[in-house]
Amino acid sequence: MHREYLRESNPIRFDELCLTGELWTYLANLNEQAQNRLELIIEQMKTSEGVTEELKATNKMAWVGAMNNIRNRAEEILKSELICC
Repeated sequence: MHREYLRESNPIRFDELCLTGELWTYLANLNEQAQNRLELIIEQMKTSEGVTEELKATNKMAWVGAMNNIRNRAEEILKSELICC
């Protein structure tokens, strides 16, 4: 996703990364940062919204719904912060 964004919005930087052979390293690093940030955001949202293992044990459907909602919102945050920055 970021590769396409980079190619369209900053073609000079994209070409530079391609020509130096650093594009895939750059994207892998960005992916690792995004994964770490996603996990952190999810944990923070779970804590603030009270989504616990106890909820998972007592009401699985509510837990799944809450976790899906949290993950979707966290992914949207990541898109705005890292992917299309």
